[in-house]
Amino acid sequence: MSPNDPALRLPLPTDGPLEAPAAWQRLRRTCPVATVELPSGDEAAYLTRYDDIKALLSDPRFVRPTAEDGAARIAPEGAGGPVANGDSSLALANRGEEHLRWRRHVGKYLTAKRVTALRPGMTAIAESLVDDLVAQGQPGDLKATVGFPLPVYVICDLLGAPAEDRDRFSYWSDAFLNVGRYSAEEAKASYTDFARYMSELIAAKRAEPGDDLLSNLIRDSAEEDEGLSDELLLNTGMGLLVAGHETTANMIGKMVSMLLADRTRWESLLADPSLVRTAVDEALRFDANFGFGVRRYLGEDVEVGGELLPAGTTVVCSLSSANRDEQVFADPQEMDLTRTPNPHMIFGAGPHACLGQSLARTELQVVLETLLRRLPTLRLAVPVEELQRVEGLLVGGLRTVPVRW
Repeated sequence: MSPNDPALRLPLPTDGPLEAPAAWQRLRRTCPVATVELPSGDEAAYLTRYDDIKALLSDPRFVRPTAEDGAARIAPEGAGGPVANGDSSLALANRGEEHLRWRRHVGKYLTAKRVTALRPGMTAIAESLVDDLVAQGQPGDLKATVGFPLPVYVICDLLGAPAEDRDRFSYWSDAFLNVGRYSAEEAKASYTDFARYMSELIAAKRAEPGDDLLSNLIRDSAEEDEGLSDELLLNTGMGLLVAGHETTANMIGKMVSMLLADRTRWESLLADPSLVRTAVDEALRFDANFGFGVRRYLGEDVEVGGELLPAGTTVVCSLSSANRDEQVFADPQEMDLTRTPNPHMIFGAGPHACLGQSLARTELQVVLETLLRRLPTLRLAVPVEELQRVEGLLVGGLRTVPVRW
């Protein structure tokens, strides 16, 4: 990362809605630690190689940036939600023993075994949503009718939140993850409404506990000396609702679009449905529209890719570029639905790896299994190049996924 190198600007341009930026391959080969300009105008270090990113994310010294760190801002002045702006009031115990304790409390309710028990309910929801898609007629919007509501229903069921509030959750999620879609004032008002809603939901769970995740966390906290504080319960509820909805809702649309963009992929799954599990992980690896990447703030000097990055540097890790690293994956530019092993890093790595990855994988598998069974003739209703990316959010997605069957 030479001081004389011109900074790239995020998000990097692509040749199509499902295509990877051409710059990734060049950066991995010649400039694995680059300088990028964020929408705010601030600069950050940009990592594109698998090994460099895995090493940094696995280092417990480095955590997500907060405004108090003086880290590079993503959103421009006057815009941006609390996640983009590094609002430390949302921090989920992100350091040391406190962080490990939080992960133990929450993670035991998101294990693969517990998520497997939710699978029949997910399948019933997916069946009902496909019924809705068919009833509304052709062409239909797969994202709006199936991709968006399914994760909302699932996370609401998990948390014990009423699913009829899903439109409010969608707005709050967008405001949370906003880079330029809403003003800072709109995002702040949304956060206030969301926090009030979650506080009232937690109070209701205390009064009448159920068998949902929030009720269990409240019960655990009351019974243990080192349980979650009220503030941490609130932030956990808000964080899980946003994370459990927005990324998976967008990924459903992207996954189906990737599989239908080259319909031989869809045909291979129809011929062998046992490939669904590896196909889902390959879609996660192949996704070139993940968003801005994962950020870390360097509280001390660290060497990355043979280069010394000074304390105070904000680093953006491109997980999607890492997932196409030629040093790790054979033929990384090809979508291989049989790929195994598939050590992609879309869920991160190290002490901050995504707690909900079993839940996300299972939702994606259930949706794909249901669509293959119910709508084997599914196809995109528009040319791939006419699909439009979501703009103005930290996470990547498609605005609509028009389909016929």
